[in-house]
Amino acid sequence: MSKLGNLGARLHRGEVGYDFVGHRKIWYGVSILITITAIVGLAVRGLNMGIDFQGGAVFTTPKTSVSVSQAETYAEEAAGHEAVVQKLGTGGLRIQVAGLDTSKSDEIKAALAKDMKIDTENINADLVGPSWGEQIANKAWEGLAIFMVLVVIYLAIAFEWRMAVAALVALIHDITITTGIYALVGFEVTPGTVIGLLTILGYSLYDTVVVFDSLKEQTKDLTKQTRWTYSEVANRSINGTLVRSINTTVVALLPVAGLLFIGGGFLGAGTLNDISLSLFVGLAAGAYSSIFIATPLVADLKEREPAMRALAKRVRAKRAQAADDGHTGAGSEGGYSEDSADSEDAAPAVVGPRPRSGTGATSSGPRTQPSSRNRGRGRPSGKRR
Repeated sequence: MSKLGNLGARLHRGEVGYDFVGHRKIWYGVSILITITAIVGLAVRGLNMGIDFQGGAVFTTPKTSVSVSQAETYAEEAAGHEAVVQKLGTGGLRIQVAGLDTSKSDEIKAALAKDMKIDTENINADLVGPSWGEQIANKAWEGLAIFMVLVVIYLAIAFEWRMAVAALVALIHDITITTGIYALVGFEVTPGTVIGLLTILGYSLYDTVVVFDSLKEQTKDLTKQTRWTYSEVANRSINGTLVRSINTTVVALLPVAGLLFIGGGFLGAGTLNDISLSLFVGLAAGAYSSIFIATPLVADLKEREPAMRALAKRVRAKRAQAADDGHTGAGSEGGYSEDSADSEDAAPAVVGPRPRSGTGATSSGPRTQPSSRNRGRGRPSGKRR
C-alpha cells in the first residue's frame, strides 16, 4: 500500500506518468469497437423489457414442489407467451408473463393453479396494462433526456462548452455500452435498471468533473508560458487524479460485484440483477470514459483554438532551439538547460543582503580588503627607530 501511495504522490507531482492524451487514437479505436459491438447487440437481440414497460402480469405462488422449468412450461402453455420464472426465498415462484392481455389473467391463473395443484385463491396476480407500461417507458426516456440537458448546461457554465461536449460524449458512450451488454446478456430491463443507469451516469460525471477541475486549475494563464502545451497539461491532470479514480472505482465495484455475482448468481436472487448489472458495467465504463475519452477529447477540441496552436508552435520552437544548442539535459557551465530556458516563466529569484560573518554562511569568490592609506609610509624597513 505504501508503494501505491508513493506512486500516487509521484503521479500528482508529475514525476512519472503515462501519455494518455498522446495515445488517444488507440483509446478512441477501442471505444468505437466496443460501442459498435453494443449497437449490434441492441439491433440483433434487442432489450428484454419488463412488464413495467410493455405490460403483462406477474403471478406469485406459495411454497410449491414444482420446479422452475416445469412452471415455465405451464405458464407458456397457458398464456401463449414467453414466461420468466424465479424462485423466491419463501419457496414459492414468481411467474412473469410480458405482453399479456390482462383480460385473460383469470384464465391463466386458473390454468396455473390446476397444473401446479395449488388453490386459485393462493395465487396472487399483479397486472400492468400496455398503456401504463408505454407511459412508464416514455417517462424514463424523458427523465434521461432532461438529465443530459441539465448536465451539459451545468458543465458549460462551471467550466466551458468544450468540456460539456466531452462529458456528453462520455455519458452517451457509457449508456450505449451498458444497454448493449444488457441486450447481449438478456437481463430484464425494469425500473431498477433505469435507476441504475441514472446512478452510474452521476458517478461517471463525478470522475470526469474531478479531472476537469484539475485541468481548469492548471491551465490558468497557460498562454503566458512556453514550457507546456495544453495536451501535456491535460495529460498531467489525468495522471494526477489517476490513483484517486482507480481507488474510488474499485471501492464502489466491490459491493456491486457482491450483489451481482453472489446475490444474483449464487443465491439466486434474480431481482438483484436488474440494478446490479447496470451499476457494475456503468461504474467500470464511467471510470474508463473519464480517463480515456473525456479529457483527451477536450484536449483535441482545445488544440484547435488559434491561441493554443500558437502556444504549441512556441513550445516546439523553444525545444528545437534547445536541441540545437545541445543542452537539453542538465545544463553545463555557461550553457542552456530546460530549467533555465523557462526562467522567464518561473518566479524571479529572491535577492537579499549578504549574510554577516558568524552566521555560518559563506560567500563565493575572493574578498578584497581595502588597503590602509598611510600603511608603511615613511618606514622602509617597517621597524621602529
